[in-house]
Amino acid sequence: MARQLQIRLLTWDVTDTLLRIRHSVGEQYASKARAHGLEVEAAALQQAFKQVFKAQSHRFPNYGLSHGLTSRQWWQDLVLQTFHQAGVRDAQAVAPVADQLYKDFSSPSMWQVLEGAEATLRECRKRGLRLAVVSNFDNRLEGILVCLGLREHFDFVLTSEATGWCKPDPRIFHEALRLACVEPTMAAHIGDSYHCDYKGARAVGIHSFLVAGPKPLDPVVKDSVPQEHILPSLLHLLPALDRLEGSPTGL
Repeated sequence: MARQLQIRLLTWDVTDTLLRIRHSVGEQYASKARAHGLEVEAAALQQAFKQVFKAQSHRFPNYGLSHGLTSRQWWQDLVLQTFHQAGVRDAQAVAPVADQLYKDFSSPSMWQVLEGAEATLRECRKRGLRLAVVSNFDNRLEGILVCLGLREHFDFVLTSEATGWCKPDPRIFHEALRLACVEPTMAAHIGDSYHCDYKGARAVGIHSFLVAGPKPLDPVVKDSVPQEHILPSLLHLLPALDRLEGSPTGL
Protein backbone atom coordinates (compact mmCIF):
# COMPACT_ATOMS: atom_id res chain seq x y z
CA MET A 1 0.00 0.00 0.00
CA ALA A 2 1.27 3.48 -0.85
CA ARG A 3 2.50 5.46 2.13
CA GLN A 4 0.26 8.48 2.67
CA LEU A 5 2.02 11.68 3.64
CA GLN A 6 0.41 14.28 5.81
CA ILE A 7 1.61 17.74 4.92
CA ARG A 8 0.74 20.06 7.79
CA LEU A 9 2.85 23.16 7.07
CA LEU A 10 3.43 25.17 3.91
CA THR A 11 6.19 27.79 4.00
CA TRP A 12 6.23 30.50 1.37
CA ASP A 13 8.72 32.74 -0.33
CA VAL A 14 7.22 36.15 -1.15
CA THR A 15 8.90 38.14 -3.94
CA ASP A 16 7.98 36.70 -7.35
CA THR A 17 6.10 33.91 -5.60
CA LEU A 18 3.20 35.75 -3.94
CA LEU A 19 4.04 39.37 -4.85
CA ARG A 20 5.97 41.29 -7.46
CA ILE A 21 6.71 44.97 -7.89
CA ARG A 22 4.28 46.71 -10.24
CA HIS A 23 6.96 48.37 -12.35
CA SER A 24 10.62 47.61 -12.90
CA VAL A 25 13.18 48.94 -10.45
CA GLY A 26 14.64 51.13 -13.20
CA GLU A 27 11.25 52.71 -13.89
CA GLN A 28 10.57 53.28 -10.19
CA TYR A 29 13.98 54.85 -9.63
CA ALA A 30 13.75 57.03 -12.74
CA SER A 31 10.27 58.25 -11.80
CA LYS A 32 11.32 59.21 -8.29
CA ALA A 33 14.45 60.89 -9.62
CA ARG A 34 12.35 63.06 -11.97
CA ALA A 35 10.23 64.14 -9.00
CA HIS A 36 13.46 65.43 -7.46
CA GLY A 37 14.69 67.17 -10.61
CA LEU A 38 17.03 64.44 -11.84
CA GLU A 39 16.79 62.96 -15.33
CA VAL A 40 18.17 59.44 -15.63
CA GLU A 41 17.18 56.74 -18.11
CA ALA A 42 15.27 53.85 -16.60
CA ALA A 43 17.26 51.33 -18.64
CA ALA A 44 20.56 52.66 -17.29
CA LEU A 45 19.25 52.49 -13.73
CA GLN A 46 17.92 48.98 -14.25
CA GLN A 47 21.26 47.73 -15.51
CA ALA A 48 23.17 49.50 -12.75
CA PHE A 49 20.81 48.15 -10.09
CA LYS A 50 21.40 44.54 -11.14
CA GLN A 51 25.16 44.95 -10.91
CA VAL A 52 25.13 46.92 -7.66
CA PHE A 53 22.61 44.62 -5.97
CA LYS A 54 24.76 41.57 -6.74
CA ALA A 55 27.92 43.26 -5.45
CA GLN A 56 26.21 44.69 -2.37
CA SER A 57 24.65 41.35 -1.47
CA HIS A 58 28.02 39.64 -1.79
CA ARG A 59 29.92 42.24 0.25
CA PHE A 60 27.23 42.84 2.87
CA PRO A 61 24.91 39.80 2.90
CA ASN A 62 21.52 39.93 4.59
CA TYR A 63 21.38 43.73 4.62
CA GLY A 64 24.77 44.04 6.28
CA LEU A 65 23.48 43.03 9.70
CA SER A 66 26.78 41.39 10.66
CA HIS A 67 28.59 44.61 9.62
CA GLY A 68 26.49 46.85 11.87
CA LEU A 69 24.21 48.16 9.14
CA THR A 70 20.44 48.47 9.23
CA SER A 71 18.40 47.36 6.24
CA ARG A 72 17.46 51.00 5.67
CA GLN A 73 21.14 52.02 5.47
CA TRP A 74 21.84 49.04 3.20
CA TRP A 75 19.09 49.98 0.75
CA GLN A 76 19.89 53.69 0.76
CA ASP A 77 23.54 52.96 0.02
CA LEU A 78 22.48 50.64 -2.78
CA VAL A 79 20.38 53.42 -4.34
CA LEU A 80 23.28 55.88 -4.11
CA GLN A 81 25.61 53.40 -5.80
CA THR A 82 23.03 52.60 -8.46
CA PHE A 83 22.65 56.25 -9.45
CA HIS A 84 26.39 56.76 -9.32
CA GLN A 85 26.94 53.88 -11.73
CA ALA A 86 24.17 55.24 -13.96
CA GLY A 87 26.06 58.54 -14.23
CA VAL A 88 24.73 60.66 -11.36
CA ARG A 89 27.74 61.56 -9.25
CA ASP A 90 26.06 64.01 -6.87
CA ALA A 91 25.33 61.87 -3.83
CA GLN A 92 23.75 64.81 -2.02
CA ALA A 93 21.17 65.19 -4.78
CA VAL A 94 20.40 61.46 -4.73
CA ALA A 95 20.09 61.15 -0.94
CA PRO A 96 16.46 62.36 -0.73
CA VAL A 97 15.59 60.05 -3.65
CA ALA A 98 17.06 57.10 -1.75
CA ASP A 99 15.16 58.03 1.39
CA GLN A 100 11.86 58.33 -0.48
CA LEU A 101 12.36 55.08 -2.36
CA TYR A 102 12.87 53.21 0.90
CA LYS A 103 9.55 54.58 2.14
CA ASP A 104 7.81 53.94 -1.19
CA PHE A 105 8.71 50.27 -1.25
CA SER A 106 6.99 49.93 2.14
CA SER A 107 3.74 50.94 0.44
CA PRO A 108 1.30 48.33 -0.89
CA SER A 109 0.78 50.48 -3.99
CA MET A 110 4.25 49.42 -5.18
CA TRP A 111 3.36 45.72 -5.05
CA GLN A 112 1.04 43.45 -6.99
CA VAL A 113 -0.42 40.19 -5.68
CA LEU A 114 0.28 37.48 -8.24
CA GLU A 115 -2.55 35.69 -9.98
CA GLY A 116 -3.93 32.82 -7.96
CA ALA A 117 -2.05 33.74 -4.79
CA GLU A 118 -4.95 34.79 -2.60
CA ALA A 119 -7.29 32.03 -3.79
CA THR A 120 -4.59 29.41 -3.23
CA LEU A 121 -3.77 30.66 0.26
CA ARG A 122 -7.46 30.69 1.16
CA GLU A 123 -7.97 27.13 -0.10
CA CYS A 124 -4.89 25.92 1.78
CA ARG A 125 -6.35 27.32 4.99
CA LYS A 126 -9.66 25.59 4.28
CA ARG A 127 -7.76 22.32 4.10
CA GLY A 128 -6.45 22.94 7.61
CA LEU A 129 -2.87 23.57 6.56
CA ARG A 130 -0.66 25.89 8.58
CA LEU A 131 0.97 28.60 6.48
CA ALA A 132 4.10 30.63 7.16
CA VAL A 133 6.39 33.01 5.30
CA VAL A 134 10.11 32.27 5.00
CA SER A 135 11.60 35.15 3.03
CA ASN A 136 14.91 36.90 2.38
CA PHE A 137 13.16 40.23 3.00
CA ASP A 138 13.69 43.04 5.44
CA ASN A 139 11.37 44.00 8.27
CA ARG A 140 9.03 46.01 6.04
CA LEU A 141 7.46 42.77 4.85
CA GLU A 142 4.97 42.28 7.66
CA GLY A 143 3.39 45.70 7.06
CA ILE A 144 3.26 45.13 3.30
CA LEU A 145 1.44 41.82 3.78
CA VAL A 146 -1.01 43.42 6.22
CA CYS A 147 -1.86 46.24 3.82
CA LEU A 148 -2.33 43.82 0.91
CA GLY A 149 -4.68 41.63 2.96
CA LEU A 150 -2.39 38.59 2.92
CA ARG A 151 -1.01 38.59 6.47
CA GLU A 152 -4.19 37.01 7.88
CA HIS A 153 -3.44 33.78 6.01
CA PHE A 154 -0.13 33.15 7.81
CA ASP A 155 0.55 31.80 11.27
CA PHE A 156 3.91 33.59 11.35
CA VAL A 157 6.32 35.53 9.15
CA LEU A 158 10.07 34.88 9.19
CA THR A 159 12.33 37.35 7.41
CA SER A 160 16.07 37.06 6.99
CA GLU A 161 16.52 40.41 8.72
CA ALA A 162 14.53 39.35 11.80
CA THR A 163 16.10 35.91 12.12
CA GLY A 164 19.60 36.82 10.96
CA TRP A 165 19.63 33.92 8.49
CA CYS A 166 19.20 34.08 4.71
CA LYS A 167 17.83 31.23 2.65
CA PRO A 168 19.28 28.75 1.81
CA ASP A 169 20.76 28.74 5.33
CA PRO A 170 19.10 25.71 6.95
CA ARG A 171 18.58 27.58 10.22
CA ILE A 172 15.74 29.72 8.87
CA PHE A 173 13.91 26.59 7.69
CA HIS A 174 14.56 24.83 11.00
CA GLU A 175 13.15 27.85 12.83
CA ALA A 176 9.94 27.58 10.81
CA LEU A 177 9.67 23.88 11.67
CA ARG A 178 10.29 24.65 15.34
CA LEU A 179 7.62 27.33 15.49
CA ALA A 180 5.10 25.08 13.74
CA CYS A 181 6.11 21.99 15.77
CA VAL A 182 6.31 19.77 12.70
CA GLU A 183 8.89 17.40 11.25
CA PRO A 184 10.52 18.26 7.89
CA THR A 185 8.59 15.51 6.09
CA MET A 186 5.35 17.18 7.16
CA ALA A 187 6.27 20.48 5.50
CA ALA A 188 6.58 21.81 1.97
CA HIS A 189 8.13 25.06 0.77
CA ILE A 190 7.02 27.10 -2.24
CA GLY A 191 9.32 29.61 -3.94
CA ASP A 192 10.75 30.82 -7.23
CA SER A 193 14.47 30.44 -6.54
CA TYR A 194 16.07 27.11 -7.39
CA HIS A 195 19.04 27.76 -5.10
CA CYS A 196 17.41 29.51 -2.14
CA ASP A 197 13.96 27.95 -2.12
CA TYR A 198 13.89 24.60 -3.89
CA LYS A 199 17.34 23.29 -2.96
CA GLY A 200 17.44 25.11 0.38
CA ALA A 201 14.27 23.46 1.64
CA ARG A 202 15.10 20.01 0.31
CA ALA A 203 18.53 20.13 1.96
CA VAL A 204 16.80 20.00 5.36
CA GLY A 205 14.29 17.35 4.33
CA ILE A 206 11.38 19.66 3.50
CA HIS A 207 9.40 18.96 0.34
CA SER A 208 9.53 21.85 -2.09
CA PHE A 209 7.93 23.24 -5.22
CA LEU A 210 9.52 25.63 -7.69
CA VAL A 211 7.30 28.43 -9.04
CA ALA A 212 8.39 28.75 -12.66
CA GLY A 213 6.33 31.76 -13.73
CA PRO A 214 6.11 32.89 -17.36
CA LYS A 215 9.85 32.83 -18.12
CA PRO A 216 11.48 29.64 -19.43
CA LEU A 217 13.46 27.75 -16.81
CA ASP A 218 17.20 27.57 -17.09
CA PRO A 219 17.98 24.24 -18.84
CA VAL A 220 20.18 23.08 -15.96
CA VAL A 221 17.40 23.82 -13.45
CA LYS A 222 14.78 22.18 -15.65
CA ASP A 223 16.87 19.02 -15.85
CA SER A 224 17.42 19.02 -12.08
CA VAL A 225 13.83 19.47 -10.91
CA PRO A 226 11.21 16.76 -11.46
CA GLN A 227 8.30 17.99 -13.54
CA GLU A 228 5.85 17.31 -10.72
CA HIS A 229 7.75 19.79 -8.52
CA ILE A 230 7.44 22.65 -11.03
CA LEU A 231 4.48 25.03 -10.71
CA PRO A 232 3.66 27.07 -13.83
CA SER A 233 1.53 29.18 -11.46
CA LEU A 234 0.24 28.98 -7.90
CA LEU A 235 -3.04 27.58 -9.24
CA HIS A 236 -1.09 24.35 -9.83
CA LEU A 237 -0.08 23.97 -6.17
CA LEU A 238 -3.09 22.14 -4.77
CA PRO A 239 -3.09 19.45 -7.48
CA ALA A 240 0.66 19.07 -6.91
CA LEU A 241 0.08 18.62 -3.18
CA ASP A 242 -2.57 15.99 -3.91
CA ARG A 243 -0.10 14.10 -6.09
CA LEU A 244 2.57 14.38 -3.39
CA GLU A 245 0.26 13.03 -0.71
CA GLY A 246 -0.70 10.11 -2.92
CA SER A 247 2.77 9.08 -4.08
CA PRO A 248 4.46 6.01 -2.56
CA THR A 249 7.59 7.95 -1.55
CA GLY A 250 6.47 11.55 -1.50
CA LEU A 251 9.20 12.38 -4.03
